[in-house]
Amino acid sequence: QVQLVESGGGLVQAGGSLRLSCAASGRIDIIKEMGWYRQAPGKQRELVAGITRGGSTDYADSVKGRFTISRDNAKNTVYLQMNSLKPEDTAVYYCNADLITWGTAHDYWGQGTQVTVSS
Repeated sequence: QVQLVESGGGLVQAGGSLRLSCAASGRIDIIKEMGWYRQAPGKQRELVAGITRGGSTDYADSVKGRFTISRDNAKNTVYLQMNSLKPEDTAVYYCNADLITWGTAHDYWGQGTQVTVSS
């Protein structure tokens, strides 16, 4: 059984920073892409940032220049450094991993971590 466990969410004032972590564990052959999504109340889940195994990254326009995604392949862990946070960044943040387990491709999600930015 594969699990994604997120940590690092919390309450921060506007302009502050947070760092999210997501560690994948279990029977994993290889993790291809990893990413962070977020969902605010009443809104659809949206991609925040993604990173390939080779380190290529992609960001939502709303977070470019403020957020940085990175990963440690040896630890099966992905990070999201969030700087200059704004109230509109408030959401539940979910980790996602596109991986191969027991020779078969699967898409896994973490349980979500709340990020609240106060004005």
